[in-house]
Amino acid sequence: MKKITLFLGFLFVSTVIQAQNGLEDIIVEKYYITDANDATADLTDGVLPVGSTTYRIYVDMLPGYKFQAAFGVPTHELKIATTTLFFNNEDRGATTPTYTKTHAKGNTVMLDSWLSVGAACVGNFGVLKTEDDGVLTVVNNDGLLQNTNPLAGIPLTTEDGLMLGSPQAVTTVGITTEIAMFDNQNDGTNGPVFSTFNGSWASLIGSTGFDPVLNQVLIAQITTNGVFSFELNIQIGTPTGGVEQYVALSPTGAEIQIPSLIYPDLTTSVNDLAQANAFVNIYPNPAKDLLWIDISNSKSTNNNYSIYDAKGSLLAQKKLEEISHKFNDSVDISSFPQGLYFVVVSLDGVVTSKKIVIN
Repeated sequence: MKKITLFLGFLFVSTVIQAQNGLEDIIVEKYYITDANDATADLTDGVLPVGSTTYRIYVDMLPGYKFQAAFGVPTHELKIATTTLFFNNEDRGATTPTYTKTHAKGNTVMLDSWLSVGAACVGNFGVLKTEDDGVLTVVNNDGLLQNTNPLAGIPLTTEDGLMLGSPQAVTTVGITTEIAMFDNQNDGTNGPVFSTFNGSWASLIGSTGFDPVLNQVLIAQITTNGVFSFELNIQIGTPTGGVEQYVALSPTGAEIQIPSLIYPDLTTSVNDLAQANAFVNIYPNPAKDLLWIDISNSKSTNNNYSIYDAKGSLLAQKKLEEISHKFNDSVDISSFPQGLYFVVVSLDGVVTSKKIVIN
């Protein structure tokens, strides 16, 4: 407890030396995109919607610098958000990556949402898939995580972004309630906004990347089928023992603001944010002869919907015309056998998925 008290004083009341811009960038990696095959996982592990994207957030620093904390204070909110919910694995999931690489071979725990200061599982650093050496790649025992969607880069079956090592443990200060939304539950309390004005997740002795030259430290992994966003404030330690603080908005004094602390970049992602307000209604559920798809409050040009069975087989697909405000369509499902199905609606790349039962 004494260490935490000292750290809080260091973080929030410290005198910050002249900044040297040791924080080069915040990197957001699309780690994986789920398909209908992944959604067939045992429901006791947590419902994983089709089209969910797993994002990894890295702090990219100059060599010799150390990640100390991601923090929120009264003048600077720390926020990670989605327009839906975060996915939490209910088997081995936790608020930090405490599962082992052996556990990673089972179900969907590799896609769990958590906070970190370098680790991606026990005894393994998280690294960008492009920096992985391809050795000891995890092969899922349940036949999941096989999707090769090019939007997620290198498939997990080729590079899993895990490298053996001894990353630092997470210390949380003042976020015991908020962080609980990343625990092993999917009961509606897992989102949609993780926020703090008086807390942090931190590395008490500072964390450096697996590669000391690249010095990229994984600080979070988030899986969601909604529109993902964040505003981060970061403290790093300098090679000479000082600190630098970087904030998403309204810097004062020696604080430094860099654009990548806010995601997405509004100049390039306006369309994604517009689609976040679209309303998709798929009904009835259960259904029998006809299934209706209603889309409202949307302005989009590249639109489609698909229907998959519980085995992940594509049964129906339709490309839609440009939607200026509302859209309504019916699907004849009278020939579909009784069972569980997935309806996936994509509006300019923003995906909504829903499980339905046909009886």
